[in-house]
Amino acid sequence: MAILSSFAPLTILSLVLLVVGIIVSGVEARPRAFFVFGDSLVDNGNNNYLATTARADAPPYGIDYPPTHRPTGRFSNGYNIPDLISQRLGAESTLPYLSPELRGDKLLVGANFASAGIGILNDTGVQFVNVIRMYRQLEYFKEYQNRVSAIIGASEAKNLVKQALVLITVGGNDFVNNYFLVPNSARSQQYPLPAYVKYLISEYQKLLQRLYDLGARRVLVTGTGPLGCVPSELAQRGRNGQCAPELQQAAALFNPQLEQMLLQLNRKIATDVFIAANTGKAHNDFVTNPQQFGFVTSQVACCGQGPYNGIGLCTALSNLCSNRDQYAFWDAFHPSEKANRLIVEEIMSGSKAYMNPMNLSTILALDSNT
Repeated sequence: MAILSSFAPLTILSLVLLVVGIIVSGVEARPRAFFVFGDSLVDNGNNNYLATTARADAPPYGIDYPPTHRPTGRFSNGYNIPDLISQRLGAESTLPYLSPELRGDKLLVGANFASAGIGILNDTGVQFVNVIRMYRQLEYFKEYQNRVSAIIGASEAKNLVKQALVLITVGGNDFVNNYFLVPNSARSQQYPLPAYVKYLISEYQKLLQRLYDLGARRVLVTGTGPLGCVPSELAQRGRNGQCAPELQQAAALFNPQLEQMLLQLNRKIATDVFIAANTGKAHNDFVTNPQQFGFVTSQVACCGQGPYNGIGLCTALSNLCSNRDQYAFWDAFHPSEKANRLIVEEIMSGSKAYMNPMNLSTILALDSNT
């Protein structure tokens, strides 16, 4: 007994240190914050809180979203790209910035500022009226930092943002809901397509510079998908099931110039802040060869009406497929959850053709050692 009792203080001390270690490890293990900017491809529900027609808050949106199987404001049958990246980070999904639930510890997870219908340019998506345009998303990001500073202090808030991962997805609407929205649109009268693309890239660079000035240091920047191949454009502009050539040309001009601009920004900053995510290439893989990825079709949307289910909105009265995993497109514009998973696979582990200068797995490995 005497021998055992002499070790009791050490045993107690060991247990205390073990518990403290677990607590400290738990703090250190908190997933990095995640911030999302952009359009409907990454909107987690901000537009639910706005008086706009660009909404996904009615069935059958969210039909596969667990556990409720109800609409959330995501333009998907289930998870979207930010959700799936959050899962890879070991974190819960970021809440929409306009959600009243985004307060307290939830703020430390990050925030989603994206808004369906917006573009790089302020005049993109004017038909949707009340949406959160890019300049406003960045203003909200600054406001967010002030809110977090009030909780954890300015220095810790700055570190939280510096160590965070950022995703930005914008640009497709500048073609679909601006330049090509109507014949002889104001922008198409102002610019031939190559000049318009250069203008978009120059304006996008300003937004990304502002994002950097606000503290972002790891930013995934996605290109546009195969714009002319979405069911909406097949129905309205395609011929005999062929992708609409003018929109395909727009994507072919935009994506390489975006990647070059990001690399130039990195050279200017002298570090790899901006990562070009060639989601257009990933998307095009299963658009051109859907069967290879387990899809029955990459032309017909799961939910919609008219040719290719590409006319109008997805509503409770629309045609609805029974197996969403067999469709590359959920609605007239947006990928299905399965397609989003394939895109995130390339974001995580894709080669330099998909992720330049590095994929997200490499980023996470590098950042864990710093």
